[in-house]
Amino acid sequence: MRATMKITTIEVGRVPQPLEQDYSPYREMFQTMFSSTGMAFEHDAIDVLGGQPLPDPSTLEGIAITGSSAGVYEDHDWLPPLREFIRKAYAARTPMLGICFGHQVMADALGGDVRKSEKGWGLGRHQYQVVARPDFMASAPETLSVVCSHQDQVITPPSEAEVVLASDFAPHAGLFYRTGQALSFQPHPEFDDSYGRALVELRRGRATDDVIESALASFSTGSDSPKLRDYIAQFMHQAAARR
Repeated sequence: MRATMKITTIEVGRVPQPLEQDYSPYREMFQTMFSSTGMAFEHDAIDVLGGQPLPDPSTLEGIAITGSSAGVYEDHDWLPPLREFIRKAYAARTPMLGICFGHQVMADALGGDVRKSEKGWGLGRHQYQVVARPDFMASAPETLSVVCSHQDQVITPPSEAEVVLASDFAPHAGLFYRTGQALSFQPHPEFDDSYGRALVELRRGRATDDVIESALASFSTGSDSPKLRDYIAQFMHQAAARR
């Protein structure tokens, strides 16, 4: 296992404007997530929405794709190049992580089906069943409770993907790919509780009152984000060693 690994964060989303004065950009949340594990990482970032071109993924040590307010089914100029980047990264066996939108666009690019769910908003801290345990998740408990904020979901995973996290609300909330080099999650281990609560409050008037109040109450449940962060860090280093 290499001593230090460089993660290139593909930033495809922004902190919502009402919150941007109080919270770090997503690329910095990802850096904090990795550094919190105590494992050795270096970082750079590609601002896709700002027009920065995507690099050749075969030249990168590791990739992390952020969340976004966009949907994979929407018409954005940057989406087709991002899909091609993901396919090339997968073919090159570059270690790759996707979170929320990153989870969805990886599934979309690699043959899955992603849509806006009829179940509505997933907000607050949701509990997920651990339904498979790859090596880096061997110590995982039966459930993991992690903040989420989404309407879109992976409806049908790619044939290359194994489900590792699931809930009644999001049956395909964690995917580990057959090459052993790609991993994605619907919930947000990079979010702290303050930001998670702020996002819930921001959805008032868009999500129903009962969903909002239930989401706020869910923060009384302990967070398993530190565990999921550790699993992600272990995955990244293991995948880099296998490449």
